Amino acid sequence: MELFERESRRDAPLAERMRPTALDEIVGQKHLLGEGKLLRRTLESGRFGSMIFYGPPGSGKTTLANVIAGVCAAHFESFSAVLGGVAELRAILKDARERKNYRNQRTILFVDEIHRFNKAQQDALLPHVELGSVILIGATTENPAFAVNAALLSRAPVYALEPLGAEDLLELLERAVADKARGLGRPEWLEKRPLLAQLAEAADGDARRALTLLEAIEAAGELSEASLKDALSGKTLRHDKSGDAHYQLASAFIKSLRGSDPDAAIYWMMRLIDGGDDPRFIVRRMMIFAGEDIGLADPRALEIAVAAGAAYERLGMPEALHALSTACLYLAAAPKSNRAYQAFLRAREDIRRTGSLPVPKHLRNEVTRLDRELGHGEGYRYPHDEGGFARGVDYLPERLRGARYYEPTENGIEARIKERLERLFPDRRREAGRSSSGSHSKRAPTKNE
Repeated sequence: MELFERESRRDAPLAERMRPTALDEIVGQKHLLGEGKLLRRTLESGRFGSMIFYGPPGSGKTTLANVIAGVCAAHFESFSAVLGGVAELRAILKDARERKNYRNQRTILFVDEIHRFNKAQQDALLPHVELGSVILIGATTENPAFAVNAALLSRAPVYALEPLGAEDLLELLERAVADKARGLGRPEWLEKRPLLAQLAEAADGDARRALTLLEAIEAAGELSEASLKDALSGKTLRHDKSGDAHYQLASAFIKSLRGSDPDAAIYWMMRLIDGGDDPRFIVRRMMIFAGEDIGLADPRALEIAVAAGAAYERLGMPEALHALSTACLYLAAAPKSNRAYQAFLRAREDIRRTGSLPVPKHLRNEVTRLDRELGHGEGYRYPHDEGGFARGVDYLPERLRGARYYEPTENGIEARIKERLERLFPDRRREAGRSSSGSHSKRAPTKNE
């Protein structure tokens, strides 16, 4: 039986054969597994509970779970939230309970892609986690704050794994090249370190990808410039257009626009596009940004963002890249103001606070005779009869007189708007910031930002 197992392991993919079996074999993740770090001390003590590993593909989530099982001599069960069924999960939990009760042996239940479990499935794990029937190790590429139930998170701390650095991957590749028992047994390739370094860089932080590419090169016969170029011809970026990587890139894109950095903005936009994101999503974000973060500092920004969307619908890709790039760079370089955004927030808060205040009589419609008998429109002054502005007229409900929702900045066109409003309303400067709803300078970030 052992002979067949050895043969089977020899036929396994290189990434599987080189999977670490001890903590010291794991490359990277020094912030978690370095000497003296909390997770390492916890694992070495053997006293640990359930946990969630959160990180990109190839960062070592499954590997770490396997090593943990070996460290604590526990029974290890692996379950895929995508492929596994409810009946299989129930059988695993039943066996784990019996194993603990009759043999006093712990079971580590590794649930890959735990974010694919629905709420009911995640809740079903709770009693088993609480009673200690299983030590749950969940792995997810999605932000656990969005993907995992709060009840489960309260019982399983989250450890964030980082993408492996190029130096970490180079160490892994050199180990695989030299290892005769599990690796390729090609120590002469160590003399071609620059090529291995290129391969490590191209793997984009993914250990599995690095070893898979190396194995493909080895199957071709030789590590050379030509074989490396062939192996990397299908290079793809680490991105999931519906997952956490998407939202992280979108956040970097928006924050670069807001920070007026056109170089960073165009970089993150192209990362989104080359990663497979729908250009409509990018255009939508630029339209929102133009209104929220530029506003009246440069009203043309919204027009340009809308035009970029129209260009995409008419031209498609890649021709629409010219319009998308123009809009991206314009929005990044434009003066910024969020005062239009703040204005509607302040007005909305006063509406919610004060309810449906009546329209002042001089602003009411006076279409019918009854309207006129009720005094609707009485005292209304037509601004055009007074040179375009009727000084001293109040347009807000009486209870909100003097409230200021829109406070222009000194940025771009808004500076001229501010100057005009202060000329029309001499008291506006003195009353600036006066609003019964207070200041709204910041909002909580969304998942997209």
